[in-house]
Amino acid sequence: MSLVVPEIRRSWIARVNPLAKLVVALCVGVTLVLSIDVVSAGIVVAVVVLLLPFAGLSARQLAVRTSPILVSAVLAGIATALYGVDAGRVFASLGPVTITEGSLGLAVAILLRVLAVGVPAVLLFATTDPTDLADSLAQLAKLPARFVLGALAALRLVGLLLEDWEALGLARRARGVADRHGIRRFLVQAGTLLVFAVRRGGKLATAMEARGFGGATRRSWARRSVLRPRDVLFMLVGVGVVAAAVTTAVLLGSWRWVL
Repeated sequence: MSLVVPEIRRSWIARVNPLAKLVVALCVGVTLVLSIDVVSAGIVVAVVVLLLPFAGLSARQLAVRTSPILVSAVLAGIATALYGVDAGRVFASLGPVTITEGSLGLAVAILLRVLAVGVPAVLLFATTDPTDLADSLAQLAKLPARFVLGALAALRLVGLLLEDWEALGLARRARGVADRHGIRRFLVQAGTLLVFAVRRGGKLATAMEARGFGGATRRSWARRSVLRPRDVLFMLVGVGVVAAAVTTAVLLGSWRWVL
């Protein structure tokens, strides 16, 4: 069963091979980590905004999935504006805290950088089913099947852990021991959940071994993962956008090496 809702799964980006999306996301992230500038990050953010309608996400889904990144970007920008390196004209000063032209420019660059790195990752995981990603990593990227399938099984169990946490809370509340001492309740419930997770993990490992997972023979796959021309085109366009962003930043003199 797919973890991606049908509306998103029918979108154009969702039909792209997960490996192609992962390559583009890694290319964007690694490249933008090398520099703190407004131009390169701004170009990537603009392109990502243009791609949002093709992801199949509603406004509410997009807001929920990107809210942590937006909050982090804003907080990072504010902290940089207040405590960043002072340069140029001073706009405000309050003791050791000063807001200058240089710190504001750096704050905008940090904000755009967080958005440019985080939002493509959100689109990757929001439009990709974990099983499809595992198939592409094992068949196309040639990663060890034991590692890929183990990670897939762990990811599939996240939903069960959330259900167990809710069931534990309801059970403790029914017994009248979950209304007070929030920290103690959290620690006891977390310990119980850990015991459940270890037991379920042991049973799952035994079941997977019984089905031949991790054997020495070459395994078969229920679904083939292939790179189609649109997947190659997606990777080329993604790499081209990153290259254009870096080239533009270098030509305009805004590229700043972090290392």
